[in-house]
Amino acid sequence: MEEARISIVIPVLDEAETLPATLAALQGLRRLGHEVVVVDGGSRDGTPRIAEAVADRVVTSPPGRARQMNAGAAAATGAVLLFLHADTLLPPQADRRILEALGAGRIWGRFDVRLSGSAWPFRVIERMMNWRSRLSGMATGDQAIFVRREAFVRIGGFPEIPLMEDLELSRRLRRHGRPACLRPPVVTSSRRWEERGIVPTVLLMWGLRLAWFLGVPPRRLARLYRPVRARP
Repeated sequence: MEEARISIVIPVLDEAETLPATLAALQGLRRLGHEVVVVDGGSRDGTPRIAEAVADRVVTSPPGRARQMNAGAAAATGAVLLFLHADTLLPPQADRRILEALGAGRIWGRFDVRLSGSAWPFRVIERMMNWRSRLSGMATGDQAIFVRREAFVRIGGFPEIPLMEDLELSRRLRRHGRPACLRPPVVTSSRRWEERGIVPTVLLMWGLRLAWFLGVPPRRLARLYRPVRARP
């Protein structure tokens, strides 16, 4: 897939502070012919205006990360879809690494993750996230999930649920093959841990994932997560 175009889909809601750095880091990929699609869920802080000058497409959608990413995928033109959070930076040569992995026969994958905070507990958290993902064959949105468009369409895209849409997508894709786990890390913001405290946030996330695994409806889980998840 060396010549395939990658569409980078970024869901946003009031990301005027974090989005400029993310988009600036993607301009090299745009110059190589890849595409950046920003999907706004109703921002009130001027986020769409920031994106219009430096993204290929800015589309609007009802709020909700799954809805926004599905809307971005529908507007995108690339053969490969890469779903990127607004506070996450890709590693160098991310496009080459993605296309090599897909060219080797994988249909989807993700990157390792590194948290932006300097405190030592973040090193433990990120190692556990990466290890768990390799072992389980599951990926979270923080890890910049990428997928062949045809596979994404075949499984029906992201399930439009209020929480755990990334894990449910992973579960569906895993039925068709395990992910390519790329070691160069994306760097994602540690703000949710810093805002709520590292230990409480880790315990909450573990509890939510366990509850989801045991079959608790995502809508009920979202009511617990909402105080932490202020942005898509």
